[in-house]
Amino acid sequence: MNIFTIIIIGIALSMDVFAISVTSGAAIKDLKINHVLKIAFFFGLIQSGMFLIGDLLGFSMRDLISGIDHWISFSLLSLIGGKMIYESFQIGDDVKRDPHDTFVLIALAVATSIDAFAVGLSFALLKVPVFLPALIIGVVTFVISSIGVLIGEKIGHFFENKIEIAGGLILIAIGVKILFEHIM
Repeated sequence: MNIFTIIIIGIALSMDVFAISVTSGAAIKDLKINHVLKIAFFFGLIQSGMFLIGDLLGFSMRDLISGIDHWISFSLLSLIGGKMIYESFQIGDDVKRDPHDTFVLIALAVATSIDAFAVGLSFALLKVPVFLPALIIGVVTFVISSIGVLIGEKIGHFFENKIEIAGGLILIAIGVKILFEHIM
């Protein structure tokens, strides 16, 4: 498999991450470069890691995971999205909204990396070497996530707290999309 094809796979796997990165960038009031790097690092690392885990588990686990992967993604994204919507209606500044919180980042990164896990499984079936593709997928996800956070920071402050509602709805919609694609 050539590098161009792997880059295209990385871009495709990063589209959900891009949407979440935009809403994260919009929700951070005083965005600093360390916020961008932390968000991008978590998304890139976990996307790459899930790809490698998928490959390592290979064919033997495919049937087990394929039956529940969409439910895991749907549940995580819906819970986090619902929490974002709920918090957007809270009155006062005492409610913490921290889209670069480590726990939130890990949950979002895992939820959006289930597809990378599945692609890793397929690479195992194709007997394609995976370390270079994993690196490329991680770097592509890092770059796309960074761009998303910066775009979100530029446009998000126009919408203030409504961006959290939009972000929550986007997460839920992505979860529903994943669920719908696997059920239909």
